[in-house]
Amino acid sequence: MSSKMSRRKFIQAGATAAVGLTVVPSSVLGKSMGHMAPSDKLNIVGVGVGGMGFANLKNLESQNIIGLCDVDWKYSKRVFDYFPNAKRYYDYRKMYDELGKSIDGVVVATADHTHAIIAAEAMTMGKHVYVQKPLTHSVYESRLLTKLAKKYKVATQMGNQGSSGPGVRQVIDWIRDGQIGEVTRVDTFTDRPIWPQGLMTPTKADKVPSTLKWDLFIGPAKNRPFNNIYHPWNWRGWWDFGTGALGDMACHILHPVFKGLNLGYPTKVQGSSTMLLNDCAPNAQVVKYVFPARDNMPKVAMPEVEVTWYDGGLQPFRPEGVPAGKDLNDSGGCVIFHGTKDTLICGCYGVNPWLVSGRTPNSPKTQREVTLSHEMDWVRACKESPENRVETASPFSEAGPFNEMVVMGVLAVRLQSLNQELHWDGENMKFTNIPSDAKIRTIIEDGFKITDGHPTFNKTWTEPVDANEFAAELINHTYQNGWKLPAMP
Repeated sequence: MSSKMSRRKFIQAGATAAVGLTVVPSSVLGKSMGHMAPSDKLNIVGVGVGGMGFANLKNLESQNIIGLCDVDWKYSKRVFDYFPNAKRYYDYRKMYDELGKSIDGVVVATADHTHAIIAAEAMTMGKHVYVQKPLTHSVYESRLLTKLAKKYKVATQMGNQGSSGPGVRQVIDWIRDGQIGEVTRVDTFTDRPIWPQGLMTPTKADKVPSTLKWDLFIGPAKNRPFNNIYHPWNWRGWWDFGTGALGDMACHILHPVFKGLNLGYPTKVQGSSTMLLNDCAPNAQVVKYVFPARDNMPKVAMPEVEVTWYDGGLQPFRPEGVPAGKDLNDSGGCVIFHGTKDTLICGCYGVNPWLVSGRTPNSPKTQREVTLSHEMDWVRACKESPENRVETASPFSEAGPFNEMVVMGVLAVRLQSLNQELHWDGENMKFTNIPSDAKIRTIIEDGFKITDGHPTFNKTWTEPVDANEFAAELINHTYQNGWKLPAMP
């Protein structure tokens, strides 16, 4: 279902195809894209606008919003009404074909499994991209977007808005100033999921609403009948579409950890959860990453560190010195840096950092202060030339490797029945210690019932599959239904 041929025809048609556009593209005005005056307005389109995409676009309404695309026009009606002059589309490929020469930037806020293909195509067209978190659904997709951003020199931003906030900057400043000493352990948690998880696959199909293009929602995933449990919004808990609570919230909560401790690829990982189903993320998870020692900073060493993630209501044990009764959940989560000198705690998005000792250090500022919104800072970067661009707070050069770490943790949960610590070769995107004869199977139905007062389970399992092949598919998805990613640069 590639749209390359139709796009070629569009380009050949030139000005004729652009008849009827109400917004003059930047190039016509003599402004080369990526090198514009700050007062110039970008021409922006949104793909996946019914949910978080609407919030992003409202933060960008000072620019020209020229196109809106969503597979569900009922869910998106309020967005269409808010931007009445924008052209409306079900299929982003048609929007790219029709508006392609006028587009400066693309905001992607679809279900996780389609982030990569929409953003990758935009970048190959030379468009700047803002992509909601998690950046992608798989490790390979994250690596691809990282390299495409570098190749095409476009401005990029992942939608983990806390990275533009003062809390993340404060955390980094304190760590780099040596205020908490060396960090060898970090505990993190979120109060998510707040959407249904741990569900059996529906056994019946619901009628597809007339306003929904279900085939476009499915995109590169495997075909399945529509059911109201998947859409809208509840797709996050289904493996084919989302990445569960870890993929959703770790991009917010782990960002100050990844950046503050200069983390790269983990070398070891273990996952554990409540009942692991084949199709739906579990109700609660624990994931432990091990990162090797990094180069020391001027004021503090960077030894090997363990980072543990909890979700689904699970929390780490409280550090010594934290006042009794104090709720560590701040804005949906928490990070606890265990240092040799002090313990640093902050909330989700890095908000409200504090030291257990009660001190408030006056550390040197090391991070660029973002005075605009997360979205508008991306606009600023879009208008700067690649040679002189000041990067955003979460460009793909950083967000890509960070997101690889996040979604690799999802793999650890899905491979937990191997009953072993998994060793990760980040550079080559593969696990190195899964036995060659190892098999994986997961639960389809739990078969729970009460028999003579006793709870019983008659579980239905998938057929055993090769564990290495299963892992490889999770790392680099086989796209279905004719969809295809561009080649890795």
